[in-house]
Amino acid sequence: MQRVNKLLSLIVLVLMGTELTQVLPANPEESWQVYSSAQDSEGRCVCTVVAPQQTMCSRDARTKQLRQLLEKVQNMTQSIQVLDQRTQRDLQYVVKMEDQLRGLETKFRQVEENHKQNIAKQYKAIKAKMAELRPLIPVLEEYKADARLVQQFKEEVQNLTSSLSLLQQEMGAYDYDDLHSRVVSLEERLRACMQKLGHCGEKTTTLSDLAAHRLNVRHKYTDPSMRVDAGLSNITAKKVMACGKLTGISDAITIKTSGSRFGSWMTDPLAPEGDTRVWYMDGYHNNRFVREYKSMADFMTSDNFTSHRLPHPWSGTGQVVYNGSIYFNKFQSNMIIKFDFKTSTISKSQRLDNSGYSNTYHYAWGGHSDIDLMVDEGGLWAIYATNQNAGNIVISKLHPLTLHIIQSWTTNHPRRSAGESFMICGTLYVTNGYSGGTKVYYAYQTNSSTYEYIDIVLQNKYSHISMLDYNPRDRALYAWNNGHQVLYNVTLFHVIRSEQL
Repeated sequence: MQRVNKLLSLIVLVLMGTELTQVLPANPEESWQVYSSAQDSEGRCVCTVVAPQQTMCSRDARTKQLRQLLEKVQNMTQSIQVLDQRTQRDLQYVVKMEDQLRGLETKFRQVEENHKQNIAKQYKAIKAKMAELRPLIPVLEEYKADARLVQQFKEEVQNLTSSLSLLQQEMGAYDYDDLHSRVVSLEERLRACMQKLGHCGEKTTTLSDLAAHRLNVRHKYTDPSMRVDAGLSNITAKKVMACGKLTGISDAITIKTSGSRFGSWMTDPLAPEGDTRVWYMDGYHNNRFVREYKSMADFMTSDNFTSHRLPHPWSGTGQVVYNGSIYFNKFQSNMIIKFDFKTSTISKSQRLDNSGYSNTYHYAWGGHSDIDLMVDEGGLWAIYATNQNAGNIVISKLHPLTLHIIQSWTTNHPRRSAGESFMICGTLYVTNGYSGGTKVYYAYQTNSSTYEYIDIVLQNKYSHISMLDYNPRDRALYAWNNGHQVLYNVTLFHVIRSEQL
């Protein structure tokens, strides 16, 4: 301890730069003793001293100060050591955090790059969606115009209701016999009119007022001999005498349950008298076998059929048999093929230019139904969509021999929004869906290039219609409904006036 005190005293004297010019008391027991002194190169005094004994130093004020300073130095040394340990530990933590921050920075950079890519993809998707929706703008404008027409129709219906009320009051003044005689007379005049129309072929006649100045007689083709009987005991084929507007569809008549969920079946509207063969095609692709049943009765009650192998698989369910040949869309193409059953050869093939195919512009249910071929009183038709018409329905009348387009009409109805469609008397009728509650709600008249929205219920008995075609010979709709072959009778409406009664 004495050595430490001596060394500490020497350090203090050196740091203070003190020059000792006198010798301290000679008694070492009482005070300090200087053994030697010298001057360094910088002029500072370097001394060698002997500190008093500890007991003496303890009573010295300077010794207490030095001891306190020594304790502080020791405390500071310990603090510095603790701080150094903490600093080393924190430095390791900082180094570790630095590595983590660098990794996090890399991840942020990746997220930023991915975010930019996602934004670009979302932008492209939005742009594509806008391009798809842009053609609907004129349709919305037409809807606005239609809303105004509906309001006008509502007012006209109200006026008609008032007129009918007056008519009902007026008819109440007649007795039963008088009314019955008027009905009998009217039926005779209608029968004479129909006979006259029959001699004129399919010509629609225009006549002026019947039955005083108030009544327009509306004839509905509801003759049971011209319809598909509900029991199907005797299905007959009579030539169509006159066209009309669709006003009603009967409940579904289930003919048979067979095949897969999708398919088509049909009869030939131009078949000779007594030819009631049924043609059956299961599926919508990867199949080329057509079944031929001798009659509707055979189709309903047996599995006796003749199989015809087509040279190519068909696409969709829009096939049609017409005048002894089948017309179908070749799979994965916009090619229409006419196949003659008698010769088992392709008699004609023709591309339907610009038409979508392979699920580009299909019906709402899909199934490669891009091109739908159909027949009505006017001949052969093709229903499809093109890029030029923004995916909306295009109606083309085809020459049955050359398959060339005779005339086309572009509609404003999106092809993918249609459930199914069929032609009657030159008018295309479109359903609002293929499953659940279904109705015919859109009609496009090719004779006037106009359209209207209608509301005719179509019973969707088995909840998935994948084929719906009109047969002008039977005046019936043929449908494939979820593995069921179904028929619907139709009611057509014709206004007849008095000149030809």
